[in-house]
Amino acid sequence: MNNRREFLKASLVVSAGVLAANIPVFAKDETSFPKGIVYTEENSGKWAGKSGGHLPQISIKGNQVTIKTKHGMSKRHYIVRHTLVTEDGQVLGAKTFSPTDKEATSVFKIDGKHSVLYATSFCNKHDLWIAKFSV
Repeated sequence: MNNRREFLKASLVVSAGVLAANIPVFAKDETSFPKGIVYTEENSGKWAGKSGGHLPQISIKGNQVTIKTKHGMSKRHYIVRHTLVTEDGQVLGAKTFSPTDKEATSVFKIDGKHSVLYATSFCNKHDLWIAKFSV
C-alpha cells in the first residue's frame, strides 16, 4: 500500500510540473486557465475561500524571486511543490517540499529579461494554484 501512495504522490508532482511548463499553451490570462485544474485568486472554483493559504505569494529583491505559500505543513496536508515559469513556458526553477518541512518557501535567481512570470504552488489536497506577476 505504501508503494502505491508513493507512486500517486510522484505522479501528482510530475503532472503539476508538466502542467506548469505548458501554461502559455492554454492561458492568455488568468481567467483562461482550465477550470477545475488550475486555480487563481480570481478563479478559486470549488476551493473558494482557500486562496489565502494556497496562492503563492511573491517578493522580488534584485534578481531573486521568493515564493512563499502561507500553508501549514503536515503529513496529511502540505504544499508539494513550487515552480517558477516564464510566459513562454520555460521553467526557471522548481522546489519540491516534504511534509516535514517547516514552511513552503523557495528562492530562485532569475537571469535575463522577463516581464511576466508565473509562480505555482501545488497542494496535495487543494490542487494547483498559480499567480501571475510582473518583474
